[in-house]
Amino acid sequence: MSDAQPITALRPGQAAPHVFLCGDPARVDRISSRWAHAEVVADVREFRVVTGERDGVALTAASTGIGAPSTAVILEELVKLGSHTFIRVGNSGGLAPVLALGDLVVTTGAVRDDGTSRTYVVPEYPAVADHAIVGGLLAAARSRGTSCRAGITWSLDAFYMRNAVLTEDGGMASMSVDGYWPRGHASRLEDMRAARVVNMEMEAGVTLTLAGLFGVRAGAICVVSDRTPWPGPAEIDLDRNMDECIEVALEAMLRLAREGGGA
Repeated sequence: MSDAQPITALRPGQAAPHVFLCGDPARVDRISSRWAHAEVVADVREFRVVTGERDGVALTAASTGIGAPSTAVILEELVKLGSHTFIRVGNSGGLAPVLALGDLVVTTGAVRDDGTSRTYVVPEYPAVADHAIVGGLLAAARSRGTSCRAGITWSLDAFYMRNAVLTEDGGMASMSVDGYWPRGHASRLEDMRAARVVNMEMEAGVTLTLAGLFGVRAGAICVVSDRTPWPGPAEIDLDRNMDECIEVALEAMLRLAREGGGA
């Protein structure tokens, strides 16, 4: 029987214990651009995986694609290969009114509004970030003089169905085809704000849930790439401050690796 993983074909020894996760395959090369001995060990479907070394620490960067189902696939395969510490570096929509484009948010826990994590475990099971990762990310941001907030993330499915744009009269309108938007979606957004949920994205919930189930540690840091509801169609910037987000995550990961711990 082959020892390769069924989707990525990754084999033992190709994934490091410490892993950066990102949605966009192109960001994998960006994260690993200054690593030594960086090697593409998988490049299939939405999954691009690079393993290398920085300051003597073995590291892997892997893309998850968009959303929970593909994130669960790559996380499963990496855990089976011995990876035990995961930091998601991603984009998110800002819900807290104080957030601006380019701000950084560290997830402390996630509202599990995705279908995949519910396939694994009852919805009452919490999606909680590892405390050492949360602390490490916030400490790294402070050491760099980078503004960074911590809070609860709304992790959801269906990008267009959950986002909205502001109308001229101050209301909200759907971003979906033909303006399709079931009743209650606008109030759902307002409910999340009232509950002091800070940002929204699509992968943190399943990442944290599976980390809890599998006995590994995980966390997430995201750039605010848009604000929900959007003031207009131009109010999205997937690249603003992403380099700083990557650097904060890298500093935190290296510190975590030197301090030890993991599975």
